[in-house]
Amino acid sequence: MSTEESYERVYTGSETNVQYLQEIFDKSGISSRVRNDFDSGLRAGFGGGLPGQVQLFVIKSHYDEALKIAKSTFPKDYTDDE
Repeated sequence: MSTEESYERVYTGSETNVQYLQEIFDKSGISSRVRNDFDSGLRAGFGGGLPGQVQLFVIKSHYDEALKIAKSTFPKDYTDDE
């Protein structure tokens, strides 16, 4: 992710869940990016990340709105600490 400083992680989960959230975010006008460290590591020839765990990032200015959407969509994936 080249401009990682302008994005913040809002969700980590399965690729299917991340794709679903991306669709919701797109409909809400929220820009997002996906990072799959495991897949990237395999392509580069080394291990990295966990299989099936994909990270979803949003632009910092949309973080609060995106987090609210993600928590309401997948409440079991969040603890009270987050």
